[in-house]
Amino acid sequence: MKAKNVMTAHAITVTPETSLRRIVALLLEHRISGVLVVDQGKVVGVVGDGDLLHRHEIGTDSWPASRTWWQRLTQADPAPNAYIKSHGRSARDVMNHEVVSVQEDAPVAEIAAIFEARRVRRVPVLRGGQLVGLVTRADLVRALAANTDMIGPPPTQPDEEIQVQLRRELEKHPWWYGKWSRVFVYHGIVRYVGVFASEADKEAARIAAENIPGVRRVEDQRVLYGDCHSMI
Repeated sequence: MKAKNVMTAHAITVTPETSLRRIVALLLEHRISGVLVVDQGKVVGVVGDGDLLHRHEIGTDSWPASRTWWQRLTQADPAPNAYIKSHGRSARDVMNHEVVSVQEDAPVAEIAAIFEARRVRRVPVLRGGQLVGLVTRADLVRALAANTDMIGPPPTQPDEEIQVQLRRELEKHPWWYGKWSRVFVYHGIVRYVGVFASEADKEAARIAAENIPGVRRVEDQRVLYGDCHSMI
């Protein structure tokens, strides 16, 4: 799945000259957490709700008043930029200039990685440098709902097919000790017997089973390898 398959094509945008009053009205009207700032078709910034946290109108514009001699020597004074951010009246004053974008053919896995690494909520989608859409975290959740069985009644299939699919999945991974474990399926209930090496291995096996259509419940009756060894 690619960015163009999950993006919102009609992203709400503003220009660098758009007033802060207008931006706040757009966030409230459309129930969104941010808007892209576009200049001549190119994304030049983003204004998110996080950029509006420190505002003099609501008394949240404070910043550290004292700085060590080392900070004064090696770092630029943050006060002017903080003042601009907290008192600016247009998008160009409060926007975040560091915008990470993707091309429309970018895989959604790349977008998810950006969300996690950059701690952002939205990624512009470009075609030839021009904005064509926007992917938000909510868009990925909607894609997940549309392409899995997470909504609607759970699917069913014969126990034999469940067992075949589950064993095929388990045998792909080094945390599954097939020599020391067995899988049984009865009326959609998966039962593991044997041994496991760690709690993480046990949880991974549970998730592998739960992802097989038709599985109703997982019963892991295996014992921890160390406990099994001590009983011998």
